[in-house]
This record gives sequence, structure tokens and C-alpha cells, in this order.
Amino acid sequence: MSTIRPVYVVAGNRIPFAKSMTKYLGLSTQDLMTAALKALVDKTKLQGKTVGDVALGAIMQNPKDWNLTRECVQGSGLHAHTPGYNVQRACGTGLETSWQIANKIALGHINEGISGGVDTNSDLPITVSSNLKKALLHMNAARSIGDKLKILATIRPKDLAPSFPAVGEPRTGMSMGQHTEKMVQKWKIDRKSQDELALASHQRAAKAWADGFHSDLVSSFHGLDKDTIVRGDTTLEKLSRLKPAFDFTGIGTLTAGNSSPLTDGASCVLLASEESAKEHGWDLQARFVDCEVAALDYVGGDGLLMAPTIAVAKLLQRQGFKLQDFDFYEIHEAFAGQVLCTLKAWNDEAWCKRLLGQAPLGEIDLTKLNINGSSLAIGHPFAATGGRIVSSLAKMIKTSGKQRGLISICTAGGMGIAAILERV
Repeated sequence: MSTIRPVYVVAGNRIPFAKSMTKYLGLSTQDLMTAALKALVDKTKLQGKTVGDVALGAIMQNPKDWNLTRECVQGSGLHAHTPGYNVQRACGTGLETSWQIANKIALGHINEGISGGVDTNSDLPITVSSNLKKALLHMNAARSIGDKLKILATIRPKDLAPSFPAVGEPRTGMSMGQHTEKMVQKWKIDRKSQDELALASHQRAAKAWADGFHSDLVSSFHGLDKDTIVRGDTTLEKLSRLKPAFDFTGIGTLTAGNSSPLTDGASCVLLASEESAKEHGWDLQARFVDCEVAALDYVGGDGLLMAPTIAVAKLLQRQGFKLQDFDFYEIHEAFAGQVLCTLKAWNDEAWCKRLLGQAPLGEIDLTKLNINGSSLAIGHPFAATGGRIVSSLAKMIKTSGKQRGLISICTAGGMGIAAILERV
């Protein structure tokens, strides 16, 4: 039986995050992911070398990218003997891949590995309609020209319309924004509080860029040197003028300003055992302590993006920590309202008793929340967000001398994933 050993975050890299349909229009998912991975390989001097495994993922994945990770590995500078595989857990993909690689290292199956994720709405996997697809398949199977023409004649103009990826939850038909509107109404989160959190995210992200925090975490790509979405000059007044984006009944509070924008980008993380780090001369950033995933009944009314409350509670219980035992809290900002609902639920007696089976977890020190900004300002390329957060948090712990950080990410399908990193 293998001995469990500690796992460390060695380095991370991402390309600048850009608003969808702008700077990366025309580039593929593979282009973006390969660029981020190659820059990490160069940074850690892994050119021509083999690592134990590479786990990457994407949500908006084109069928041609069925072997995305392996293709990216072969274009990254790593030795061709390096394996790779695809992972998908909605917006938690980037953290899920880190968890999987960390577990392989902890069990001694590999000594080092790379995790990450990518998404781009500028390379959507647009497909044909179901009727057109059926006709094309039957035409392919038909043996005579006459049979093919008969099938071709059944195609109607409406069948030629392309089919775009679904943006709603299959079981409810509602978008994530519509679900979050229901959450903020249930938890009584007002518009001003959401706009204030969005403003803080932009201001902190702008300051982090100005202070050089991202200088060794973000590599230049396609003419970009920094994220394009950060607005350090926005104000509460500007945010308050934006119209609701999901609920048009007059009570909607979610806007383009307090919701994460559609974003293109890629990120990756190198994790290793202490022995491997010493062998390669790598500096250890932080220890990857533990991770947890959870799900809830959002169809039954629990709230689509509330599962991180459960994941965090389970993680804290297993590790023997209180919610207040952290120096940094990295809570993914899918929506400002979603973050505020999560914070409120952790301190709600009825919620904690019913969903967590325990007393309220309490409140956190908000000065420790997303101190360098998060998804509202930096952007959210779905599967890339987890890698961004792991890399950033590891650096924050390393450079600050602080002890510990907590990650919380909500995902589609009523799931949530959480992790703990701590000082080496």
C-alpha cells in the first residue's frame, strides 16, 4: 500500500483573460491551452522532459478536440512520452484537475504533474440541427444517388439553422443568471451590495496588476500582456446605472456589471512531491492540503450555486478547521450575488442545520476575501478559473508569510468544489 505524501504547488501560468469575441476571436481552444502550457513548461525548464501526467479540461469543447490534452502536451515542449487526459466538472474543472494530479502524487503513482483548464466562447462548437444531422447520416449510409437525393429533398430551410451550445440547465431550462436571481431574492441580497462587491473586485484586481502581482503568473499571448476586463476606473454610480440582465420583471438585480463576463482564457499549474521539486530545483509555493466536492437539489429549490457551502463544511470538518481559520478566502465570483448568498448561508442556522447538519459556520473577515480581485473583474473562462485561483493563492501564501487559504468554486449542475492550501 502506498504511503501518503505531501503535495506542493510549484508554479502556475495563464494567458491574459480576454472578453469573448474580441482579442482571441479566430483562435481555438487548443491554441489557448497550448500557449499557457508551453509558457509554464518554459518557466519551469521542462522542455524535452517527461512529467507523470497532465490533466486539462474544457467545458465548451469542440468535437475535434476529443484528445485536447494530449494534443496540447505535444505542442508544449514536453517530451512526447508525457501522457495527458481530459477532465470536465463544469466551472470546477480547473480545481478538479489539480485535485486529481495531487492525489496521484500523494499516492506515489507519479512524482509531478500538470493540471489546468481552458475555455473560449470565441471558438464555440456550433453544430447542425438534429434534423439535418439525421438526414446527413442517412445520406452517408444510402447506396445510390437516387436514395441520397430523396433524403436531400426532405431537408427544410429551418433545418439549416445552426445549433449553439445550451446556456441553460437542462432540468430547468433556466440560465445560471436566472437561477442566481432566485437565490438573491430568497436570501434578500440587494442590488447595492452586489454592485459594491463588483466594484471592490475591479479595484483590487487593478491594484494587483499595478503592483506587479501577476507579472510571473501571466504570460504574454497574441499581443496581450494583461487581462482586458479589469476596470479600475469604474464607480458605484456607473455600476448602478446598468440594467438587469436576466430578470426583466422589475425586481431583477443581476447586471452585466455584477456578473462575470463571458471570457476566453487558459491556465495551468505544476504540482510535485518534495523529492521531485528538489531534483528539479523548483521552489515550493504552498502545500495542496485537501479538496472536497458536493452537490445539492437545485431543482428542488436549494439554489443552483449554493453547493460550495456544503463542500467547504465537509472539508473543514475533515481537516479540523473552523471557517475563520484562514488568512485568505478565494471565492469564485460567478456573480456578486452568488458570493453574498454563500456568505449569508454559512451564518444561517436553518440552512446549516438542514444542509450541513451542524451549527452555523459563522462569518469571515471580508478584508481577506479575494484580495487581488476575482472573476467579476478578471473574467471567468469556465474551466480556466480553478487554475488561476490555485496559482494566485499559492503565491499569496508564499509571498505574505501567511499560513492558510481556502478556495470555493460553484459550478453548473448544482455542484461545488473547495480546497485548502497552506504554507510550506
